[in-house]
Amino acid sequence: MWRRGTNLEGATANFVETEQLVEYEGLTSSFIQVRGSIPLLWEQIVDLSYKPRPSIIEHEEMTNVVQRHFHDLLQRYGDTMVIDLTDKQGDEGNLSNAFAAEMEKFPDIRYVHFDFHHICGGGKFDNLQALYDEIEEAILKQGYFLMNSKGEILLDQNGVIRSNCIDCLDRTNVTQSFLARKSLDSQLQRMGALSSAESISQSDSINDKFKKLWVEHGDELSLEYAGSYALKGDLVRYGKQTLPGLIKDGMSALSRYYLNNFHDGVRQDALDLISGYYTVSKSSSSPFQVIGFEPYLPVASAIIVGGITVTTFTLSQVGRSAQHLISSIIFAGLTAGMVALVKANGKQLCSRPRLCGLI
Repeated sequence: MWRRGTNLEGATANFVETEQLVEYEGLTSSFIQVRGSIPLLWEQIVDLSYKPRPSIIEHEEMTNVVQRHFHDLLQRYGDTMVIDLTDKQGDEGNLSNAFAAEMEKFPDIRYVHFDFHHICGGGKFDNLQALYDEIEEAILKQGYFLMNSKGEILLDQNGVIRSNCIDCLDRTNVTQSFLARKSLDSQLQRMGALSSAESISQSDSINDKFKKLWVEHGDELSLEYAGSYALKGDLVRYGKQTLPGLIKDGMSALSRYYLNNFHDGVRQDALDLISGYYTVSKSSSSPFQVIGFEPYLPVASAIIVGGITVTTFTLSQVGRSAQHLISSIIFAGLTAGMVALVKANGKQLCSRPRLCGLI
């Protein structure tokens, strides 16, 4: 919930292996992809802003941590190629540049940066073809798994694509679905379900199942990790953004904001407790003692809402007397001051995990 990046052992937050399976006339085929947080030591502390700033944690073990992460991937999957979908500018750009710099130390692992927001902005989903053209040779070399009805392995997948954005949800899901579509075309052609010139986009039944599968997959992961449905689901389902999709994305974004700021600290504690990462000790004091300004947020919120209401009312009465204008200025100033106070103490007002550290 709260964690980003990797821990000192090289295990990343939100690491997910996705295996797409297809069966046809006794043949079984699969294509595996993985996603995971950028494997650096970094954090993104919620502070009431819509998009908290990611920050890199300076640590002498940084390169060793990255090495541990990719050593594990190489042991499990073989050849690994990294697709980094983060922005090249701003705070994300700083993180992306640090990731690229670390990857230069590992020449055996191919690192590809693809600025999803810049290249596919405005719902230009088809621009992902440029990414595929760049990595097509490596994907074909890695291949996919194929087994016949006797259990004999005809083909094996010899590597994996590792995709990431910041939280490894929306951009990552759209990109993985695009790569999975390309693989499924090849798999079904090899299995005889499609001719060498056909693709699943020419079969409404297969295409609809594929899109439904990946939309639901994205939603499931997003609900687990962010508490809301995935954004950009329209790009997977229709290949473009629609008005209902924009409304749904807006509602999901608001839900994420609320949960991230006011619930995820407790949810992180629950995960740490259930997983055994935190061990209860009778000799230790309760980690849930009230600290910071958390209890005062409802009061501050009420004052802000009340201030906006009174300011709006007095502004509507300004034409009647100068007193109403003065009152409006006073209440607007008090409201703005309270908003500034809340923003300045955003980190203390948010729900924070109490049981364990973030690394």
